[in-house]
Amino acid sequence: MVRIQMMGSFLIEADGRVFDNIAIRSRRGVSLIQYLVLQRGRSVSSQRLNRELETGRHCESPENALKTLVSRTRAMLNEISRGLGACIASEPGGYRWESLPGVAVDVLMIIDILEQLRRNPAAEARRALSEKLLSLYRGDIEGAHWLHREYLDAVYAYVDLLKQSEEYNHVCQVCQTALQIDDMDEQLHILLMEAMMNLNRSTEALAEYRRVARQSQRYYDAEPSEALQACYRTLVEECKTLKFNLDIVHNELTREEEGIRGPYFCDYRAFKEIYNIQIRNLERLGSTMFVGAITLGCESAVRREGGMAGLHEILRSNLRRGDIVTRFSDNMFVMLLPTVNYTTGSLVMERIEKLFYGEYPDGSIAFHSRISPLGAAALAGGR
Repeated sequence: MVRIQMMGSFLIEADGRVFDNIAIRSRRGVSLIQYLVLQRGRSVSSQRLNRELETGRHCESPENALKTLVSRTRAMLNEISRGLGACIASEPGGYRWESLPGVAVDVLMIIDILEQLRRNPAAEARRALSEKLLSLYRGDIEGAHWLHREYLDAVYAYVDLLKQSEEYNHVCQVCQTALQIDDMDEQLHILLMEAMMNLNRSTEALAEYRRVARQSQRYYDAEPSEALQACYRTLVEECKTLKFNLDIVHNELTREEEGIRGPYFCDYRAFKEIYNIQIRNLERLGSTMFVGAITLGCESAVRREGGMAGLHEILRSNLRRGDIVTRFSDNMFVMLLPTVNYTTGSLVMERIEKLFYGEYPDGSIAFHSRISPLGAAALAGGR
């Protein structure tokens, strides 16, 4: 038996040996094999192969370049297992892939499984096929985005089957396996959190939501979608029905803060909510806190962005744990500074400015800061 793995990484297993350096030996050869295999037995013209693989872009005779590539790839396959090169079959004007007896290709097995699942088999057959799919799909393959989509649809359908029999532990396993393939798929995260809730694993579900929310902010600079937030609200209600005691709530709220020093950085939406809460408290208590703003001026956008990154680190290292910071715009940080007066607040800004110019002494980035009070004093002054 010869097993060819295309999903995730390319390797061939033959006669008990694993050949996993094939892509290093011949990247174009691997691309040729992958492209032909994905055509599922259909013949591909030489012109199309040249266009897709760009085999002749640096030579005067693309046809000869393709013939040379095919010949070398066949020879490489024959070195691995005698006769394996014959899987690349010649056709009039082109080539096709033909898996010989005893040759198994994972992507072809996956395509076959997906076709069987589309026929809506009985529950036990669907279960067996789905488990086989999960074991074979080790990663995506270039040029087969449609296969990724069909894989996810099959996973969703399998989860629905498992939910019917309330196999929520298995649902968690399936979702976690699929998330190794696509950790950005929102629906998989929602299905995982719902399964955790059904298993009374709400603490883990909360941790999963926080991770997805951070991921959304980091990669998309956006709040979690409405679907994820709806799942979170359901989770919160579930926590209420479970009657969490105060110790559990305390541990949940403080777990991420353990070992963290410096100010709290958040997006503008969260900053605005915190700001409004603080304003209400200040009005009720008749006290004051200060808001500070730092802007950087620079004609070069690239240089300015580098300065903002450096300023972020300076703020992180030098502001206090109770301070709250957000990036308001491309060139401005805004911060809430509790329990300071105007003098100490001004000293904070002066210290930050001194540290910043220590990092950027050439003067190409201009540092501007301002501080003003909030609360009773500000309201009395009409601000």
